[in-house]
Amino acid sequence: MPDQTPHSTGAPQPPPHHPFADLPLPTPAQPARRLRVVVADDNPVVRAGLTALLSGRADIEVVAEAAGGRQAYEAAHQHRPDVVLLDVRMPGVDGISALPYLVQIAPVVMLTYSRESEIVQEALRRGAGGYLVHGEFTADQLVDAVRDIRQGRAHFTPTAAGALLAQLREGGASAPPLPEGLGQSSSATAYGISASAQSHTQTQQPYSPGHFNPPPASPPPTSPEKLSQVQPHVGQSSSGWTSGRPATPDRSRFQLSTREAEIMDLIASGMNNQQIAATCFISEKTVKNHINRIFAKLHSTSRSEAAAKWIGTAPDAHRGLG
Repeated sequence: MPDQTPHSTGAPQPPPHHPFADLPLPTPAQPARRLRVVVADDNPVVRAGLTALLSGRADIEVVAEAAGGRQAYEAAHQHRPDVVLLDVRMPGVDGISALPYLVQIAPVVMLTYSRESEIVQEALRRGAGGYLVHGEFTADQLVDAVRDIRQGRAHFTPTAAGALLAQLREGGASAPPLPEGLGQSSSATAYGISASAQSHTQTQQPYSPGHFNPPPASPPPTSPEKLSQVQPHVGQSSSGWTSGRPATPDRSRFQLSTREAEIMDLIASGMNNQQIAATCFISEKTVKNHINRIFAKLHSTSRSEAAAKWIGTAPDAHRGLG
């Protein structure tokens, strides 16, 4: 049979033509910029927990922490974050007072223990893009809310959603007054936060100044010391959050750690173990271990007994451990 193989001529063969040789090379993909967050809360334990949670996500970076409205404004002005997480009750300039100035820089999510409907409504009126109440969301839901707020999608936990619904049903009726000391425009200016923030407004919608109502006319001057106060029947705990209960008794005798005091605050507020775990970003097993130590230190056998001693309503609360 004759050989069918083509005979080589000895000359080098040109490479085959590449069909896409005339197209430009693709540009290497640039790494996505991480979402930048400022966390403002006067409770250092809450701040640390939020920072640890958010910083653990590859697409989120906590660029600054703040313990008050003034610090939150300075941090936002300096770092130009994508989102600000803001507590309501803080010393110096409270969150409601700082809110109208912060929303001119970045979208703001209220992240707080304050669940009063009048506070929720006022926060929304002043430009908050979301309102989350501790104990009503999981860690993943918080992360989703931070991501969504940046895109203009609002998030509300059940308490805040109920307050918003009530406001809509009222048909624009005048909002009830805020608790004493919250939301006073004079407090912001007294601490150096002024309308000059407008010069730093981003063009991003819907968070431009035209999309929130400015605060009402300044009320009578208030001293800085009064800014962090609330109504007389509301006490503030050592861990920095407030709830409607009698003034806080001397708790140093209980010798609770910072974390134990925080968990005891949450127990007294009525939270169950699952809610406490979500709020503190720890497991339910860890919560149970803390509660066992708390009960031993408070000489208590139930949550109600421990809560009564903690908030000062137990018969022996001011005399000694029973």
